[in-house]
Amino acid sequence: MEFFDLVSRVNWVGILTAAGVITLKLIGILIAFLVIRAIGTRVVEKTFKRVQERQSISIGRSRTLQSLTLNLFSYILIFIFVVMVFEVFEYDATALLAGAGVVGLAIGFGAQGLVSDVVTGFFLLLEKQLDVEDYVTTAGYSGIVEQVGLRTTQIRSFDGTLNYVPNREIISLSNHSRGNMRALVDIGISYDDNIDEAISVIQKACDEMAAEDASIIEGPSVIGVQSLGASDVVIRIIAKTENMMQWGVERNLRKKVKETLDAHGIEIPFPHQVYIEKKQ
Repeated sequence: MEFFDLVSRVNWVGILTAAGVITLKLIGILIAFLVIRAIGTRVVEKTFKRVQERQSISIGRSRTLQSLTLNLFSYILIFIFVVMVFEVFEYDATALLAGAGVVGLAIGFGAQGLVSDVVTGFFLLLEKQLDVEDYVTTAGYSGIVEQVGLRTTQIRSFDGTLNYVPNREIISLSNHSRGNMRALVDIGISYDDNIDEAISVIQKACDEMAAEDASIIEGPSVIGVQSLGASDVVIRIIAKTENMMQWGVERNLRKKVKETLDAHGIEIPFPHQVYIEKKQ
């Protein structure tokens, strides 16, 4: 009986009303969060697009700064969202901020790696060491940069793997996307063939390819005999190409030279096997 008396004295109407008000506030905050995030994202994207068009900033640099701005915007928006949720439950936001400061100080001693990530990421962006869509090699990975953040950098390998690299692990970095690249091809000919004739034939093929391929900036040029192998004389060809086009030029150059050498009867050595059958 005491339990039922206690239940009957509870103001269920007030509790349900308060719960309904809190639920509506939370739904309103969530809707506002989603709307502001969508609008903010669109504004940032349009802003950087205009900056790119008016100030002639590179596409990669624009996307890098855009990615960083969106990250900062998301962090700030999430923090504001959390503060507003606490205020809905009538929790003092000032106490939350003070508590966050104390907790942040305590975590800071054990989160030195996170601090290192942020500092390294800041200097990566400040010194323009890499941009989105750059081809880089760092931390044991090679690939195209897809996103640069304050904590991690995303690198897409050529097999499609997306690698998340903490910025503190970017100790040394090779950026292959700054300036023209070099295409290098080594072709082996037989010791029985005339070297001068082979060089002349290969150079003619290189000149034809230079006229056909607009991605070639300089060359291709035959620089001469590179080495004397066990079964071939290696002739080296070099060329300067547009960025990220060097591999395609190398493939086409090998094909062109192979077809030209075949047409002139110049042999490219390959391993031979001789079978000897001994009869009793």
